[in-house]
Amino acid sequence: MTRLILAPMEGLADDVLRAVLTGAGGYDWCVTEFVRVTTTVLPHSCFTRLSPELKSGSRTASGTPVRIQLLGSNPQVMAANAAHLALLNPAGIDLNFGCPTPLVNRNRGGAALLGEPELLQRIAGAVRAAVPQTIPVTAKMRLGIEDTDRALDCALALEAGGMQELVVHARTKADGYSPLVRWEWIARIREVVKLPIIANGEVWNVADYRNICAATACTDVMLGRGAVADPLLARRIRGGGDGVEEHATTDDWEAIKRMIAEFWARAQVKLPPHLSPGRLKQWLGMMQRSYPAAALLYREIRELRRAPEISLALQRCGLVLAVADAKRN
Repeated sequence: MTRLILAPMEGLADDVLRAVLTGAGGYDWCVTEFVRVTTTVLPHSCFTRLSPELKSGSRTASGTPVRIQLLGSNPQVMAANAAHLALLNPAGIDLNFGCPTPLVNRNRGGAALLGEPELLQRIAGAVRAAVPQTIPVTAKMRLGIEDTDRALDCALALEAGGMQELVVHARTKADGYSPLVRWEWIARIREVVKLPIIANGEVWNVADYRNICAATACTDVMLGRGAVADPLLARRIRGGGDGVEEHATTDDWEAIKRMIAEFWARAQVKLPPHLSPGRLKQWLGMMQRSYPAAALLYREIRELRRAPEISLALQRCGLVLAVADAKRN
């Protein structure tokens, strides 16, 4: 049985989008944006601010488990933060060795650590030892910094550190988010480690899902930007439901409109009025790849700056808005 996981996407997949995407169904769990760990033990408010789901059994409104991702380079401080986080009983803890952004990498975080497999093992081992065995501890990695020379070493190090599962993003740090993916390297990693491997990278539709499974021999896949561009992707992969087909169609737009309305309601509850329009435009901008109607809606609101103006525009486009529902959830 395949498992589908919603990826941690910094600046994009916050609790608002997690709630809407997992509400469409199809996901086994999701992972938060990263919590940056530096030199201190963070207060619980840092974790609950990033993942309000911790106050609701570490699950989204639809019941999907939410794992909290930590990013840092000091094994002892990472372990101390993981132990403190464990008191909130998260559905799982994930370690970030995949973020390629320059700001994070300059501060020895994310994919910048992939040149030091021994450090990866120390971080993984320290965190695993600090957290009760009832809480899963997993990791996500890229294939390397500039090349794939140490990809196998990194995977083996994380396995030796006690990780229970490993997500492998099929790019190096230098690859960024270019169309180039190296799915064959996920297959190589899967051959040398015994822990479950979850494939990740450039899955935009059902055909991509089938191709990544065939290329990597993995049955579990993490969906990232493809899930944002097509919010029904997980359901398509699972075989659909409610008439959902393998590719986005105009008939799906009614379901997407309901998701947009929920997203907009939740965004207005969470964000101040001057920030919520940008979040909606960001999502619609990505959905243009899958839905022509999203492009039309994006153009309708692109120049609007105020939340009330956006709400009126959405209503003119046939969206039924219900802010009160989002406040109750």
